[in-house]
Parts: sequence; C-alpha cells; structure tokens
Amino acid sequence: MLYICTIEMEFELVKIKNLCNENVSVYTLLDTNSGVTLFENFLKENKDAYPIEVKDIVKRLMSFKEVGTREIYFKINEGKPGDGVCALYDEEQSNLRLYCIRYGTVLVILGSGGHKSKNTRALQETKKLEDENQIMRNLSAEIEKRRKDGDIIFSKNFLDIEGDLIFNF
Repeated sequence: MLYICTIEMEFELVKIKNLCNENVSVYTLLDTNSGVTLFENFLKENKDAYPIEVKDIVKRLMSFKEVGTREIYFKINEGKPGDGVCALYDEEQSNLRLYCIRYGTVLVILGSGGHKSKNTRALQETKKLEDENQIMRNLSAEIEKRRKDGDIIFSKNFLDIEGDLIFNF
C-alpha cells in the first residue's frame, strides 16, 4: 500500500553528478515545482543545527567514489523487506539520518531525513522522519513496479536508471 498524502507533489529522479564517477552513481528526487532536491533540502534544514554531522555525511557520500556504497555505512531494513530503504549516517552514535534506497554497492538514491534523538526508539515516533522515510518506501515500490512493467531500466553496469523518472507522491 502506498502512503496517501493530501498534497501530491511531482518529482524527477536526477543524478547528482559531483557525487558520481565510473564506480558509483548517486541520485535524488528533484521537486519539479520548486527546483530543489530532497537532498538539498536535507542539507539546508540541518546545516545550522548539526553542522558537523552534515559535513561528515557529505564526506561519506564523497568517499563512495572510492569505496562504493558499502553496507557498513547504512542502517539497513528501514523500509519493507527487500525494498532497499536504509538510513545513511556519519557515525553509529550520530543523531542525523538521511533516508536512501541502496542498490548494491554502486547506486544509491538519496532522500531526506532529519534528527533522531537517542530517546526515540522508532522513526514512527517522529512525524518528520516517518514522512521522509515513507517517500523513499513509495519511491522504491514505484521503481520496482515500473521496472517490472518495462518503464524503467537499469543499465548493465547498474550505474544509470533510464525511462520514466517522473513520480507523483
């Protein structure tokens, strides 16, 4: 079941070129109305309150060009089993979460996220985190549906996603 939102927004899946090379690809969702990506919004929302964590997350993303999107950098199983939804953080004790969809060690789609205090056991206890996570769950389900229907394909090296990359949530 897809998350029902009262305000539907249109997004386009776009590659973040400065985080990509011949070994890894990083995508995010661009809000076609505002022209701002979910990842840019995440950075803007958190840079003042959590500057060190934001800097470390960006550094981790840059390291993907050398080491790939290794599982050790993510809290996996943040969605439904097998949907690839996970959370990226700089250090395990970090309170800042960036929700993603991880496809092996070569491709990741960045969403948004936010602060998760140590007193919060589950993301569902924080509306912002629940909403951001749900967007990634919806995206994962829709990508899988379109892949099965032939409307989206992954390149042979799994670095590119092609086809119908416009989504409404």
